[in-house]
Amino acid sequence: MAFTTANGRTQTSLADINITPLVDVVLVLLIIFMVTAPVLQSGIEVNVPRTRTVKEITEERTVISINKKQQVYLGNDPVNINEIAAKLKQKIRDPQHQFIFIRADQDVPFGAFATVMDAVKSSGITNVSIVTQPIDGNVKH
Repeated sequence: MAFTTANGRTQTSLADINITPLVDVVLVLLIIFMVTAPVLQSGIEVNVPRTRTVKEITEERTVISINKKQQVYLGNDPVNINEIAAKLKQKIRDPQHQFIFIRADQDVPFGAFATVMDAVKSSGITNVSIVTQPIDGNVKH
């Protein structure tokens, strides 16, 4: 398609797609997802105890959480404390090489924590770590 300009020249229209608005929208969506992803991941409120030695979690692992009301969660799903071993056996294919992290609120009685640990051990998983926070904000390995 051709058109004539004000000074009499004939020009053709541009057939290229302007991708600048597309890039702008994609970058804005990327920023939104980067900001909201950490908020969506930590849905269970657990006040973990503080220790001097804390190992940073670098990979996605199975997490069992016990909140202040002694409600137990496998990942983000609530689970009965007596059914943890069965759920872990269903979910995990290789228990010898599986790592489990336990996030327990610092106000949870030791009996509830010990029951969860016993259930994890009875499912065949031997690599269990307890999630804590650093005392001074520094992460040590």
